[in-house]
Amino acid sequence: MDLGLEGKVALVTASSRGLGKAVAMGIAQEGADVVICARGEEALFTTAEGIEEATGRDVLAIPADVTDSDAADRLVQASLDRFGRLDILVTNAGGPPPGAFLDFTVEDWEEAAQLTLMSAVRLCYAAAPVLKEQGSGAILAMTSITVKQPLPRLVLSNSLRLGVVGLIKTLADELGPHGVRANAICPGWTRTARVEQLLEDRAERNDTSVDEEAAEVAGAVPLGRIGTPEEFAAAAAFLVSDAASYINGVSLLVDGGMARGTM
Repeated sequence: MDLGLEGKVALVTASSRGLGKAVAMGIAQEGADVVICARGEEALFTTAEGIEEATGRDVLAIPADVTDSDAADRLVQASLDRFGRLDILVTNAGGPPPGAFLDFTVEDWEEAAQLTLMSAVRLCYAAAPVLKEQGSGAILAMTSITVKQPLPRLVLSNSLRLGVVGLIKTLADELGPHGVRANAICPGWTRTARVEQLLEDRAERNDTSVDEEAAEVAGAVPLGRIGTPEEFAAAAAFLVSDAASYINGVSLLVDGGMARGTM
């Protein structure tokens, strides 16, 4: 299937590794030029070089921390300066730390809100007027299975990512008449550095090994395994593409069937 991404320009944040990197690679493989960002410059530029070599597309790498108040405007403007357009925004940020409610302070919540919720808000404020003016485009927020099924010891993620979903549902309604779609994508257990952190946390608490915890997690997934970043990226590329032109306001689970809810 031709996804219709040839010649499009996508901004994917927090994309030097993990799911962000996989999504940037997947979109570039479908023919789009990409703008990527991350805090660590070495990993960022290595990723940019790797995507360019693998896909032949133009990759603009910009060191940035999405919690900085001016980062969103700077990233969108850099996209316009380099490519003259922006068609796709994929909001992504590192997940907040695991823990139970009483493990955290109010200050921890405020810091997590800047990372998980407000980074997406700022990026949408920066990109939405551009997409609205050109009369087309797609916004995709990377969230988590926790917006459908809260998980133990992930109170920050369980709570704050729901705010991102509320934002996306609202943007789908407000920007849809202008030809701009907004969706969320919700990974389940996918083998990334973030998931390794969660498995290590579980292993330490349960006095087990990471491999034992991974096996237990896989046993709770109907497909019997943890997903790959490439599988997640394929779904993300579809959602931002013309092939998904009538999909708006959804939160798509990419979790192997782990979430048991019907809504």
